[in-house]
Amino acid sequence: MNVSWIDWAIVAVTILVCFVPALFLAKRSGSSTTEFFASGRSVPWWLAGLSMVATTFSSDTPNWVTEQVRRYGVAGNWQWWAFVLTGIATVFFFARLWRRSGVLTDLEFYELRYSGKEASLVRGFRAVYLGLFFNCFIMGMVTLAACKIANILFGLAPWQTILLTGVLNVIFAAHSGLWGVLVIDMIQFFIKMTAVFAAAWFSLVEVGRRLAGTPEAWAGLKALVGTLATQQVVQGAADAQPVMSMKDGAGQPILDMMPNFAMSDLALMIFILPIAISWWANWYPGAEPGGGSYIAQRMLASKSEKDALGGTLFFNLAHYVLRPWPWIITALCSIIVYPDLASIKAAFPTADATLIGHDSAFPAMLKFLPVGFVGLMIGGLIAANSSTILTHLNWGSSYLVHDFYRRFIRRDATEAHYVMAGRLTTILLFVCSALLSLTMSSAQQAFQVLLSIGAGTGLLYIARWFWWRVSAWCEIVAMAVSLITSLVVPKLMPDAGFAVVTIVQVGITTVAWLITAFVAPATDRATLVAFVQKVKPAGSGWSWVRREAGISDAEVAAENNLGLSAAGWVLGCVLIWSSLFAIGQWLYLPGDPSRRGDALLLTAIFVVSGVGLLAVVRRLWATR
Repeated sequence: MNVSWIDWAIVAVTILVCFVPALFLAKRSGSSTTEFFASGRSVPWWLAGLSMVATTFSSDTPNWVTEQVRRYGVAGNWQWWAFVLTGIATVFFFARLWRRSGVLTDLEFYELRYSGKEASLVRGFRAVYLGLFFNCFIMGMVTLAACKIANILFGLAPWQTILLTGVLNVIFAAHSGLWGVLVIDMIQFFIKMTAVFAAAWFSLVEVGRRLAGTPEAWAGLKALVGTLATQQVVQGAADAQPVMSMKDGAGQPILDMMPNFAMSDLALMIFILPIAISWWANWYPGAEPGGGSYIAQRMLASKSEKDALGGTLFFNLAHYVLRPWPWIITALCSIIVYPDLASIKAAFPTADATLIGHDSAFPAMLKFLPVGFVGLMIGGLIAANSSTILTHLNWGSSYLVHDFYRRFIRRDATEAHYVMAGRLTTILLFVCSALLSLTMSSAQQAFQVLLSIGAGTGLLYIARWFWWRVSAWCEIVAMAVSLITSLVVPKLMPDAGFAVVTIVQVGITTVAWLITAFVAPATDRATLVAFVQKVKPAGSGWSWVRREAGISDAEVAAENNLGLSAAGWVLGCVLIWSSLFAIGQWLYLPGDPSRRGDALLLTAIFVVSGVGLLAVVRRLWATR
């Protein structure tokens, strides 16, 4: 890609605008671990929400979405759209409970909720397991995407990309703490959104030039929809590349937002498994059943329960409604411009062939950006990479320092000592993640590995808020069994697809920890009573504990209002899906006028559910 001096100037300005404000927060962040890891618990809802959105918008996200669209059509996105159920459940059932717990990290929760050495064991083990292994794996995914983008656009080798992004990210993460991450996230969100809209627009311009002979976005949109409306994608055997062909019912229609259920294996993987099982059964950072990881970090840093609820709600609306369609449109355009991997390789002959996959089609489309927008996109991609990496460096460091080092190794040091330990840990985490990224091949592969390792643990993370019998031993068994089954089940079922293997893993892990809940030593009564007195969880699973704690059912009902929360959950899911699909139908309309009825119906559902959701949120906020 040819980058002019104007573009480089825009890149420089973008980086300065994003990162310089964070420099002024170093003194405040370095004053204590509460400031460094939780921003003094004084974050307003809008900043918490923007930070959550920016964090989950990483450099690998548009690449991953592009791969799903090219392999499975638009319906392939149900692999993450199904997690709307998880996200909105966190808003209405768990956000206030997390904020009420008052812990600094979600791992500190274990010694609030459980008792004995087993509680300490879970906290310490998960601090290393999540803070180091899982966290580095996720950062490795993001770094892999950055390497692919930089290789396509500039011909950079992976080590060069890692060095350039690492210096920037590590310096700021170690210097400014969570306050700096939040401020950087806020600015980066607007830059990234502008950049991806520009990518979609100019991709349509290129499609208009090729298909309609008119380099205009509107002409490109009409031609794109008109062409792809007749196309389907057919999966090849094993690792063979998907093939595009005319629709005949034997493949997945590219533009359809629902899967072709006649293709049972495909429908099971991209829709049935996510919507029926994955959202509640699988642990995945950013979409954890019951809340957790960096989403919990933002909720715990919020000023109040009201801010925790509002920030998480804003995050889910922006995450699932505002962001997907620019990525999807760009991915659809890539099918016209680069119908197969050979065409990507031909367009970028100097790129490393081992890095090229369907997820490379997104950066490949960026070659059509004009001067000025190239700089904005480069700045946006740097911002996307940094917002995610900075969050994971701070989040992982909080686990390793607060939940492991401070808890088990050095308990009596000064706050300055622990802040310095956090800064040194930040460097260690990036080095580990960079090395791990060199062993990965695609975003989809890494996504499935993460889902596999956490398969079957999700229901546990929900149940522990509603049932006293869930103990630290349940957590230990769930983690051990999910890890073992992720290694053993695929070997025992070599011919089974990912979806079938995951279902088996979920079943084994869930049964294992449920049995443990009844046969293993229970959490001691004093700990359960103290937990109920502080957090006031709802549900009949705490009835006897509430009686011992001297808390009435009426008081708990007033604090949680499960009926209103359930209504908010349903309305929130309907609102997000109806608006998401309404936008898609309106975008398809210029090239396919028959979609007008569906677009109007979905818009009406969006309006009605939105009015209902607003009423629910106002009533919930009125009591906080």
